[in-house]
Amino acid sequence: MLRYILPFILFVVIGVFLYKGLSLNPRDLGSALIDKPAPSFSLPLMDDMTQTVSEKDFLGKVSILNVWASWCGTCRYEHPLLMQLQQQGYIIYGLVYKDKLADAKQVLARTGNPYEANAFDEKGTVGMDWGVTGTPETFIIDKQGIVRMKHVGQITVDVWRNKFLPLINKLDK
Repeated sequence: MLRYILPFILFVVIGVFLYKGLSLNPRDLGSALIDKPAPSFSLPLMDDMTQTVSEKDFLGKVSILNVWASWCGTCRYEHPLLMQLQQQGYIIYGLVYKDKLADAKQVLARTGNPYEANAFDEKGTVGMDWGVTGTPETFIIDKQGIVRMKHVGQITVDVWRNKFLPLINKLDK
């Protein structure tokens, strides 16, 4: 009797784990940074390599950090929305990830610049500290410099309305 019940119990346990695993969103990678201070960094500004941008620039305001690159096709699709958000007064910082300076500048010259400042991370070392796995990725940082959200992939109007905006409104109070 036990030899029939034990395989059945094992089958049910494996089935539960498979069901749980298949219901997860593969784009929701999470982040070890959530509810922790933004990683310390100092990178040159893309527009003026003698100036720097750091995590201290996020203090005192709710900030959006968008990781992008000229070679990123999906970044091109989200760019018009970022331009609209910048025009509406949202503060967006860029992290130019593993890119060539001339290529990144050319993209912004052609499409417009929605960024308050662009940190140039040519080798990707700061991106690694932030847990970046690719582009685009976007972080929300609160007024105290604490990372509150990480979004992997393109920001769409629906993602903005349903995920970003409620959090930003809550943090801005």
